Amino acid sequence: MASKSTLKIFAGSSHPELAREVAKALKVQLSELVISKFACGEIYAKPKDSVRGSDVFVIQTATENVNEDLMELFVILDSLKRSFAGRIHVVIPHYPYSRQDRVATPREPISAKLVADLISTAGADHVITMKLHSDQEQGFFNFPVDNLNPEKLFADYFKKKKIKDLVVVSPDAGGAKDAKKFADRLGATLAIIHKTRPGHNKSEVTHVVGEVKGKTCVLFDDMIDTAGSVTAAKAALDAMGAKKDVYLAATHAVFSDPAAERFKEAGFKEVVVSNSIPIEKRKHFKGLTVLSVAPFLAGIIKSVHEDKSVTNFINC
Repeated sequence: MASKSTLKIFAGSSHPELAREVAKALKVQLSELVISKFACGEIYAKPKDSVRGSDVFVIQTATENVNEDLMELFVILDSLKRSFAGRIHVVIPHYPYSRQDRVATPREPISAKLVADLISTAGADHVITMKLHSDQEQGFFNFPVDNLNPEKLFADYFKKKKIKDLVVVSPDAGGAKDAKKFADRLGATLAIIHKTRPGHNKSEVTHVVGEVKGKTCVLFDDMIDTAGSVTAAKAALDAMGAKKDVYLAATHAVFSDPAAERFKEAGFKEVVVSNSIPIEKRKHFKGLTVLSVAPFLAGIIKSVHEDKSVTNFINC
């Protein structure tokens, strides 16, 4: 590495597999963290060896244990800050509370901003994340944020399939911009599904804008939670006469119950996601493909450590 400071990669408890892949791609050893709990459930964490003056990257994502993942991250950051780490970078592929990014109805919190404040207070100098729910969330932080775009990873995968009469479908109007970029990469047309949300994790499809009849559809989204929206979208595409081989691509596979069961019943040709979140074996199903973002993350970590441009990772 060109930088004078030592590169250290730490893995939180949320996704050690991804951290090991990143470290392997960088050809470095993971630095050891001591993480434990007191009998009352309080979290304890500290680096085993000195980090004084080091360029430190902490890999911690948001899983279904999101609140515990966050508290562990805060404690890790505080320990690194108090150990005189040179720069502290948080690598958080799936940013927690990202959907709570605005006041949609009176008296709602902007929890994505609250989490940003807490990460800053805990000691971070920089955040690396992927596919924020909205780009403007970068403004919630008072320090640099790199919001990575893994679109090329998915585009390269689907290009190899050489699918004819392809249409990329955005499951809602908010995702239309990203879906259009993805469609352009694949040389496909675009369709948009309009839906309403009567409550959390509930959606109702109203109509489809665009030609899908007789075409192979790829639903393209940033996140899948309970899979209610995407399975309803597939049903709408089926009703509009789309070909039976409907694909789904999404960056963040939250897969809260009953997502796996819904996918088994929905009959997607293939569901393609990244490993920004670890997926438990019980949530696997036929047709699930997981693409690794480890080489992608390793590339940006190397560039940041060497003080090089990361534009290609953000606007890929």
